[in-house]
Amino acid sequence: MEPHGQNIIAGKAVEADGEKFPAYAPAEGNYIEPQFEEASADHVNQALTAAEEAFHSYRKLPAESRAAFLDAIADEILAIGDALIERANAETALPKERLTGERMRTMLQLKLFAAVIREGSWVDARIDLAEPDRKSLPKPDIRRMLIPIGPVAVFGASNFPLAFSVAGGDTASALAAGCPVVVKAHPAHPGTSEMVARAIVAAAEKTGMPAGVFSLLHDRGHEVGLALVKHTLTKAVGFTGSLRGGRALFDAAAARPDPIPVYAEMGSTNPVFLLPGALRERAEALAEGMKTSVTMGVGQFCTNPGLTIGLGGEDFSRFTEKLSALIADAPSGTMLYPGILTAYEQGVKTLGEIEGVQKVQSNHTTELSRTEARAAMLSTDAANFLQHHQLSEEVFGPSTVVVNCSSKDELETVASNLEGHLTATIHGTEEDLIEFAWLVSILENKVGRLLFNGFPTGVEVCASMHHGGPYPATTDSRTTSVGTAAISRFARPVCYQNFPQSVLPVELQNENPRGIWRLVDNQFTNGSAD
Repeated sequence: MEPHGQNIIAGKAVEADGEKFPAYAPAEGNYIEPQFEEASADHVNQALTAAEEAFHSYRKLPAESRAAFLDAIADEILAIGDALIERANAETALPKERLTGERMRTMLQLKLFAAVIREGSWVDARIDLAEPDRKSLPKPDIRRMLIPIGPVAVFGASNFPLAFSVAGGDTASALAAGCPVVVKAHPAHPGTSEMVARAIVAAAEKTGMPAGVFSLLHDRGHEVGLALVKHTLTKAVGFTGSLRGGRALFDAAAARPDPIPVYAEMGSTNPVFLLPGALRERAEALAEGMKTSVTMGVGQFCTNPGLTIGLGGEDFSRFTEKLSALIADAPSGTMLYPGILTAYEQGVKTLGEIEGVQKVQSNHTTELSRTEARAAMLSTDAANFLQHHQLSEEVFGPSTVVVNCSSKDELETVASNLEGHLTATIHGTEEDLIEFAWLVSILENKVGRLLFNGFPTGVEVCASMHHGGPYPATTDSRTTSVGTAAISRFARPVCYQNFPQSVLPVELQNENPRGIWRLVDNQFTNGSAD
């Protein structure tokens, strides 16, 4: 399969009369064919009109039909074969081994959501049976469940060209909920995006889905993205990217006559706290682990540990000295595209110029033509960190800010002044956790995921995962973009009062033919309701 460079609307490739742009191969420093056609406002309208038409039939399909569609997408992605990995490698410079694993994760996400909707309890069905003889007023029959919200706009992420892009978690969870999807492809990997989009179209055709269930639009700029968010037929948005980009979409959605939810995953520095017991036992090993986590994937993970905090002293000094040496010896790596390298270098330069900050960077040389970046470590004390807010902001890439706290009080102040993050990590002993119990309490209100004696890079896709956090990590800390709970973002509750059994959705009927778990008169059961 080779990309053709056209937009895909309701299963068909459509030509555009506007400008075109090529894909860029960062490791080679050159452009690669074909040229990709930028979508127009009319294409946005066509895609969303088709999605709205498809919604009315797609949302009514049996769960098994939607599950078969998701399974088929996974199979079609695999069927592309090595060509997909080769193209993704060319467009992102991510290693083929990493991309092969990411393809598997993408497929497993799709199949996981297929299993979720086959089982069916995700609809959160609740039934309160009528009590016609209740005094002083009869109690009506009331039943509630989640239903799909409508067409969803999804924005592909630059750093995960498969698992967080065209067929990634946002698309999988939206389709599972019963919502058609219009994807705005990321311009850093347009060919990869198109190849996966064609796999989705093939799966839709094989399983008999309505054509408008999926569309893909290209654009280098912001016009198409904003048009998708502002369009009256869009009912929700899924986004993974920068704080600036996510906030712009959020503000556009809030300014609509009918505001819609934007589920944006944005900036996060994912603080790592090193407590005295851990430093005493394994300072050098912690430095090794931190260096690996900071430089993994050239630091291009939303869970990259960009902030390292500990109590000063001999053990913390051993850690910082070891980490400094490791960073200085870390090889350079190719970033995803030139713009992301420019932002990283400017961010490190700006932080390094703050008075009271010491900077260590990799000694390895780089080639700008290959979009190569050097790892960096920036060190300061707690007082200076608290004085300069920039030091707590995300610099997307292989760097971390190390903060030396002179006392428990300073460490508590630093933790209390953190903004929202996706993760926070504590390295310590069980005794440390008892002594620093207040730290856990503070961090519970700052992040979506707490780790103990690990590193935040790597997110397991499972039912109990929460990949979110308070602003500015996300626009809605109650929701996750990874794991089965992600499906609830694209659904809303509807309550049925005194409806006859024959008209109720099958999930709310007394007989419970699907055998799903429901809350009936305040008791969970997978049996009948009568």
